[in-house]
Amino acid sequence: MILIALGANLPSHAGTPAATLRAALRTLPQRNVAVETVSAFYSSAAWPNSDDPEFVNAVASLDTDLPPQALLAVLKQIERAFGRQSADRNAPRPLDLDILDCEGRVEPGNPTLPHPRMHERGFVLIPLRDVAPLWRHPVLGLSVDALIESLPAGARALTRLA
Repeated sequence: MILIALGANLPSHAGTPAATLRAALRTLPQRNVAVETVSAFYSSAAWPNSDDPEFVNAVASLDTDLPPQALLAVLKQIERAFGRQSADRNAPRPLDLDILDCEGRVEPGNPTLPHPRMHERGFVLIPLRDVAPLWRHPVLGLSVDALIESLPAGARALTRLA
């Protein structure tokens, strides 16, 4: 199973952040990446600057024959197509796509697998549970539920969007 995180807190040519996530998902099959399952969309406070617009976040499971580096290149192309420019880490953006897990691989490099900070992020773990409730972290060996429980209460403060 290949899992990616999607996030946005600025509009793009596709519209609102939620519309941008939906449009980005629709572009994946055109790039030999099948979308299998998509979580609900959630809103979460921007971090580290809570004055920035709230994020809309989701997780999707994918199927592709692309190796992780090629998949990452596709995701970065899609980000740019929706207006993402190189910017400071954690800055507002129209689209952010990250590989979370790729068939349980543990690899350094670009991308680092699993995503090195995913276990600290409620905005990743809560939607991930929608898609893969039995998933276990390949390094930590912990279930997604255990990882969510270990988060501070504030990190679990997401709102499920309709």
